[in-house]
Amino acid sequence: MAEERTRGRGDRTSRTPPPRRSGTGSSRRRSREPKLNRLTRTRGVVAATTGMLGLSSARRAAVLALVVCALALTVAVPLRNYVAQRQELDAVSKQQQVLAAEVDELSKQRARLSDPAEVAAQARSRLGYVTPGEVPYVVQLPVDPSATGAGASAAGVPWYRQLWREAAEGPQ
Repeated sequence: MAEERTRGRGDRTSRTPPPRRSGTGSSRRRSREPKLNRLTRTRGVVAATTGMLGLSSARRAAVLALVVCALALTVAVPLRNYVAQRQELDAVSKQQQVLAAEVDELSKQRARLSDPAEVAAQARSRLGYVTPGEVPYVVQLPVDPSATGAGASAAGVPWYRQLWREAAEGPQ
């Protein structure tokens, strides 16, 4: 019957499994133990030295370095932006404090100038205004005689001609 099956399948030759030996259990144990040949020994040694995921320690170190670099680059840009924004925030808050101090000073000046007596005093000192009935006096201080020699020769001459003359004559 087995011959008919092999004939029906064509020219293929079939291997029949070796007959099982009946007897002691030791023969069964021997057949169940893996037979180690050169190829399986090297695979076992490689599997024992490669560690997890079948990678050697150098490759694992390279993968670890690549992962660390990727994490560093992922964190570097947001961290740089964070530090830049903190510095900008510090600068803006300092500028805000300066402007707040200036606003306080200007509001004090506005309150002081809202007083009519202060406005009259500023008009007298800055603009020379007088109230009706007062006699204004203008005091002119005497001129230093050493300065009159240089000033008298320059009277009526434009500044650029005087500069040209001083440059042409040289230091005196």
